[in-house]
Amino acid sequence: MTMPRPIAWLAARHSLWIEAAAVVILYALYEATRGLVAGDPSAAVHHAQLIASYERSAHIFAEADVQHAAQAVPGLVRTLGLFYLTLHLGVTIVYLLWLHRRRPEAFPLVRTALLAASVLALVGYVVFPTAPPRMAALGIGDTIARQGIDLNHGLISSLYNPFAAVPSIHICYALIIGVSLVRFGRRRALRVVGVLYPALVLTIVVATGNHFFFDALAGAAVAVVGLASAVLVARQPARARCARPSTYRSISSSNLASASTNAN
Repeated sequence: MTMPRPIAWLAARHSLWIEAAAVVILYALYEATRGLVAGDPSAAVHHAQLIASYERSAHIFAEADVQHAAQAVPGLVRTLGLFYLTLHLGVTIVYLLWLHRRRPEAFPLVRTALLAASVLALVGYVVFPTAPPRMAALGIGDTIARQGIDLNHGLISSLYNPFAAVPSIHICYALIIGVSLVRFGRRRALRVVGVLYPALVLTIVVATGNHFFFDALAGAAVAVVGLASAVLVARQPARARCARPSTYRSISSSNLASASTNAN
């Protein structure tokens, strides 16, 4: 059985330069698409208010409380804002480089999971554009803008879609990294980091007013689907190898039967 070329490519680990080029190109397309597919602002705000209403009914609407608690600690909000702007891409890039060098057997799985999750997230942004809590008049502030960085205006806004909140891609990536680090980290310290990192990212995105807890749950669901898809892709080479002997045996049996018939 021959695998389709895209599946075969995703199931394998390639040279660092090829992998880097592919990831950079695909991520750039993802960011460009996410930035260009901006939903209707009124619909996005309405969706955010629906989420807030749902969370209130489920007794989990605590985003404002988390932000107020962070603001009570001197310097914490500024630090979380810096983390929001840098950790998502920085940690993901460093982790992929580490996997490629130190855990080559795990690299295709994680890379494919991140790519699959990104595609699924884009579907969510198109189908359900949602404003972040800081833009939904819910008493939750924009802590990053207070530091002089406005994500909604200027050059940075050209590739930034403020209504791409559901699912939270920050949580999605953090969970994929965390789960795989727990699975493939050989040292206890690495596995502990794998557990703590998603919790840190959750604190960051909520305290800065960029995501609801609902967004985080949606991001977690996308991460699960992305990982499941990557596992299926990773299993294809083994299935292909298992299929070859049976195919060979069936061909050999046919040849023997044909030879026996000719002999008779």
